[in-house]
Amino acid sequence: MTQLQKLITIGMIILGTLLTRFVPFLLFPAGKPTPKYIQYLGKVLPSAVFSLLVIYCLKNVNIFTGNHGIPELLAIALVAVLHLWKRQMLLSIAGGTLFYMLLVQSIP
Repeated sequence: MTQLQKLITIGMIILGTLLTRFVPFLLFPAGKPTPKYIQYLGKVLPSAVFSLLVIYCLKNVNIFTGNHGIPELLAIALVAVLHLWKRQMLLSIAGGTLFYMLLVQSIP
């Protein structure tokens, strides 16, 4: 990349970041009620995103070869237990990830 291309790229990243930060406040000011469809999206999108992530992570797991999906199943179970126990998303994700990495590195 040339210097000009680098500057344009940085400028576009800054512009994109600023737009995503400020546009919601311009579209939905504090004095006006939030539209019903935005409230609906706020309720359903987090679950939909996590469902898609789980499907994406498990799409290449083959239960007939290798570890038969056991590390993935154990890591999912640990994430569920940690989340039900502590209700801390970061703890659940980090604990499950570390446990999964430990399993796939130590089980032949």
